[in-house]
Amino acid sequence: MSWRWLRRVRCGSRRFDMVNPYAGEVALVIDGTRHVLRLSLGALAELEATLEADSLLALIARFEGGQFSTRDLLALITAGLRGGGWQGDAGALLGADIAGGPVEAARVAGLMLARAFAVPG
Repeated sequence: MSWRWLRRVRCGSRRFDMVNPYAGEVALVIDGTRHVLRLSLGALAELEATLEADSLLALIARFEGGQFSTRDLLALITAGLRGGGWQGDAGALLGADIAGGPVEAARVAGLMLARAFAVPG
């Protein structure tokens, strides 16, 4: 059973998608649509394979050390989107308009990584 409907709240005629930071979720607006991103276990495995990382720790160190490229950032955003239920691929994002541009994409990606590995409380 999918619990995604719990994130949906109606306020008049407007719908808001809420994110749960304790589940590692963040939001990013792409082509005018707000998406919820999170790094599920499957998304992390896909990210490791895409970036050819030896381990999860090596992958985290790569981003923490600032040793990442725009290709890495695109892979991280794609993994987060897929962890949030999106069915697209990185190619679909190449021409996409990300609200806030690459700076916002990097900020959201960093926040997503931090939330994925933070201990609540």
